[in-house]
Amino acid sequence: MQTIEQKQAAIVAEFQAIADWRERYRHIINLGRELPELSEDLRIDRYKVKGCQSQVWLIASLEDGRVHFQADSDAAIVRGLVAIVVRVFSGHTPDEIIAARPTFVDEIGLSEHLSQTRANGLSAMLRQIRLYAAAFKAMAGA
Repeated sequence: MQTIEQKQAAIVAEFQAIADWRERYRHIINLGRELPELSEDLRIDRYKVKGCQSQVWLIASLEDGRVHFQADSDAAIVRGLVAIVVRVFSGHTPDEIIAARPTFVDEIGLSEHLSQTRANGLSAMLRQIRLYAAAFKAMAGA
């Protein structure tokens, strides 16, 4: 299994191969299309990420010491961002997630090319992922 850093490096390489930002946006949307849809019974307030203008649902589970994420959004670009975030962090231990820095955000240019509201939503997703990891770590230590 790849480390979080290796996954981020692969995503950076994937985006660096696409020079034009319109094409990068198209790629983000396509990644979102590949994300499995959440069933309606999971699209509830309990799983909504606070701080996103679009609706984003993020669900975490702990299996064999590793955190697995399911997520979805009602907006095409945001759904693609969700797909990237899930790809980076799903399948890792709480400690690995807490220790990781999402360097891919700056390295592929999301910081400068996303609208302020989308950038805030991405930050909220990343914060929620870390909160889930911290909660699972605390439960394991209890």
